[in-house]
Amino acid sequence: MKNKIHFLILLAITFTLSCKAQVAGPDYLDSLKQELKVKWPNNRTINLVFHGHSVPTGYTTKGVLDRMHSYPLQTLKAVNDHYPYSVINTITTSIGGEQAEQGAKRMQDVFTHKPDVIFIDYALNDRGIGLERAKVAWELMIKQILEQDIKLILLTPTPDLREDITSEDTQLAMHSAQIRELAAKYKIGLVDSYALFKNLAVKTDLEGFMSQNNHINQKGHQLVSQLIFDTHFNFKQ
Repeated sequence: MKNKIHFLILLAITFTLSCKAQVAGPDYLDSLKQELKVKWPNNRTINLVFHGHSVPTGYTTKGVLDRMHSYPLQTLKAVNDHYPYSVINTITTSIGGEQAEQGAKRMQDVFTHKPDVIFIDYALNDRGIGLERAKVAWELMIKQILEQDIKLILLTPTPDLREDITSEDTQLAMHSAQIRELAAKYKIGLVDSYALFKNLAVKTDLEGFMSQNNHINQKGHQLVSQLIFDTHFNFKQ
C-alpha cells in the first residue's frame, strides 16, 4: 500500500508539472531548502503559514479537532525529520467554515507572522461563493503575498464524498482547474491534492481516508503532507 501511495503522489506531481502553462517547479523553494540545512548558530526560524478553512485547521467530525495529525503539523514533522538542523514553525491562520473572500480580508493578520511560505486551501468552501467570486478573492490574496516577496503555494481541494471525484463536471473539479490555472498564471507553487485523491479513487474507496463527507482523517492528512513534502521539499527528478 505504501508503494502504491508513493506512486500516486508521483502521478499527482507529474500532473502538476504537465499543466499547459508551467507552475513553479521543484526548484521553487531551493533557497529556502538551503537555509533549512544551516546549523546553529547561523540558522534562523522559518515560518510556514497555512491559510484556509476547516481542513488545515484539523477538524474531523462533530466539531472535534485533531490538530497534531493535521497536514500542516505533519508537514512540520516531515520537514524537520529531513532537515534536522532546521528551526521550523508551522502556523495556521485557517478558520473552520471560512471561504476565500473572508480569508482575503485577513491577509494583514497573516503577514504579522512573518511567513517564509504561505499555503492557501479554500476550495472546499468556495463552492458557496462560486468560481468567479473565488477567483477574485484568490487573486487578491496572491497579489498581496507576491508584493511582500513571500513564497506562495496553492492547494487544490481534498475530497467531498458527496461529489463524484472521477467526474470533470463537479464543482470541486472546476475549482481545482481554476486553482491550477492561477498557479500557472503567477508561476507559483501548487500542491494538487485533488489529483492525488482522484487517482486514489480509481483504486480504492476514499471513505477510508475521510472522517466525514468533507473532512479527511489522519490517513488523508498524511497523504496531503507527504504530497507537500515530495513536491516542494524533497522532489527528485
